[in-house]
Amino acid sequence: MPVDVEEIIRCIRHGDVSLAHTQLQKFNTEYAQCFFFDAEERDRRKFRKNKVRESTDSDSDSNENDPADRGVLLRQGLAVVLVRFIRAGIPCYLLQVTLRTLRILSRDKRILGPLVTDNALLTLAKAAGLNSPEANDDEPDDVPDSDFYDNIIASLAQEVQTPSCCGDDDSDDDPDRECSSTLEDDAKLDLCSDLDGINQPSSHRGSIHHKELEQGRKDRRESKMENADEEDDGVSGEELKRKEALKVLCNLVYNSTWAQERFSTLRLICGLRERLSSSVSCPAPSSVQFYELRLTFLVTALRPELSAQLQQEGGVSILSAALEGCLGAQWKEQYECALDPAAPAISPEASQRIIEILKILFNVTHRSHRQAPTEDDAALFRHLVAILRLCLMRKCVMPEDTDELQGHTVNLLSALPLQCLDVLLMVPLQPDSEQCHGLNMDCVQILLLFMERRLESGDKVKEKLTPILNLLTESCRAHKETRHYIRKYVLPPLRDVSQRPEEGCTVKSRLIRLMTHLDTDLKHCAADLIFVLCKENVRRFVKYTGYGNAAGLLATRGLLGGPTSRHSCSDTTYSSDSDSDTEEYRQVKDRVNPVTGRVEAEQPDPMEGMTEDEKEEEAKRLIRMFNKLSRDNIIQPMGVDADGKLVPMAGLREDSLTEESASDTDEVEKNQ
Repeated sequence: MPVDVEEIIRCIRHGDVSLAHTQLQKFNTEYAQCFFFDAEERDRRKFRKNKVRESTDSDSDSNENDPADRGVLLRQGLAVVLVRFIRAGIPCYLLQVTLRTLRILSRDKRILGPLVTDNALLTLAKAAGLNSPEANDDEPDDVPDSDFYDNIIASLAQEVQTPSCCGDDDSDDDPDRECSSTLEDDAKLDLCSDLDGINQPSSHRGSIHHKELEQGRKDRRESKMENADEEDDGVSGEELKRKEALKVLCNLVYNSTWAQERFSTLRLICGLRERLSSSVSCPAPSSVQFYELRLTFLVTALRPELSAQLQQEGGVSILSAALEGCLGAQWKEQYECALDPAAPAISPEASQRIIEILKILFNVTHRSHRQAPTEDDAALFRHLVAILRLCLMRKCVMPEDTDELQGHTVNLLSALPLQCLDVLLMVPLQPDSEQCHGLNMDCVQILLLFMERRLESGDKVKEKLTPILNLLTESCRAHKETRHYIRKYVLPPLRDVSQRPEEGCTVKSRLIRLMTHLDTDLKHCAADLIFVLCKENVRRFVKYTGYGNAAGLLATRGLLGGPTSRHSCSDTTYSSDSDSDTEEYRQVKDRVNPVTGRVEAEQPDPMEGMTEDEKEEEAKRLIRMFNKLSRDNIIQPMGVDADGKLVPMAGLREDSLTEESASDTDEVEKNQ
């Protein structure tokens, strides 16, 4: 039987707490896995309305109330009533159910109005345990309870009798109401969509259109924690209340730009910082911490001024301490955490908290990458990098969690000042350590293996590969030992040049294939890494990749004219060691095609047997063909100017004539 929303409001109006609790539980069970929006149904309704307007004999149908619009009004009224209900003070068991109802309602962008007012946000923040300097608990409600509920019920009854315009086509102009294109993202972000474990089919329930909410891997894992907590209500009732309130706030901040703005104005970030700071000292962080971290991530990602505020108020040190606690770090030296091979793998719950912390730290620190840190900031970042080394070296219970953890660690490392990353190399060598020139390369080896896995995956290539490629490139520029080690792994000495450089399944061939990728950013990242490994030497770069693959980067940097170009490659100073050729390469060096980068089979001379007149005629024919293609704008002949950049041949000739004219003028003046 469909849930009667008006009945819930009446129960609250008459103070029937027991029946209100039952009705709210029924509502939560009915819609636990659903969105209150069905894009296909809405399209069908819009189509029917347009047809009705065009028809002359459907006047009776045009005045028919839209059941979906009726459902929106009911849920808006329910949201208003529940916020008032919470402010009045209710028992903990009823508060949990009420907050869960609000969490379900907060998935629907069309009814967020009553939930993003200052009054509602402060009420939810108080339930979540977040203190706000703007909160005023002594402020009385303007309308008595009896009048307030009567007004809500009367307004709903009036809307039933008056044709609603909420579902007309004009509503599509409001971006906050249109959510059909973001259903998948909303499903991923709803933090506890699976508490009740009930899959509701997409159907009509009580004149409310809704869509099934798909579960994600993270949500299923978190639900195990929640179900365990719910079994012991006497111990974790307060915790469950705070958790539900945090989930509502997460949905509101994600779905509403107004909620984001009010969150900033009401200074709720101060309450979040206090909660995170206090949870660091707890020996066993509760599951509520995950949602505190998730809310912190959302507000710092969506409101840049809040990430800057959190950084100024010691957010990096607080989050570093939280990260240290999740990893159970034990310090050996100032910037060295002990790595115990016998330590247990990181649990799924801890790994999710760690990932959220890493994401927040990225939001807070990404502006520091190009800035020279102060002495205090440098010490703080080096301390953080030492902890991040554990994130790279430790394993999680689930392999996919390990990959995700390393991915977010790479993102954060790429956001920190380069001079602070030397901590990764300063760890004392162990018997089984990878090394280069006396430095520990274990972390570099982990990063290379991570890059190789991302190269092999082929899924979301740009998002997954760009951070690690940039990190390795910048590290190679900053530390010559890192460059030497990575070069041996990626660009081993050339021996077999019978294949094109991009052919094969090696790391080098995969990177070279990316150099001609359709995505400009990705191909430049891959080319930059190999170029830096070649010490930004054009001849060496072409030798390893072939001129055809190298042309894109060389053209971008104005190096098509070769190493004699007037532009310097980089401000980086490289050592003067030479790239010695192997014996195998020297034997075939003269036969290597510089464009393809491999030894080509000898081709017969196409002009063999032709007379000089026939050769001249063939050359003229080719010139006429190129001229015709150029006149018709099918091709545009290009050349390389003195700066090594590609320019149209016409412009190149004009520049040459100008230079010749200037040269002749100077010569004349000199003779005079």
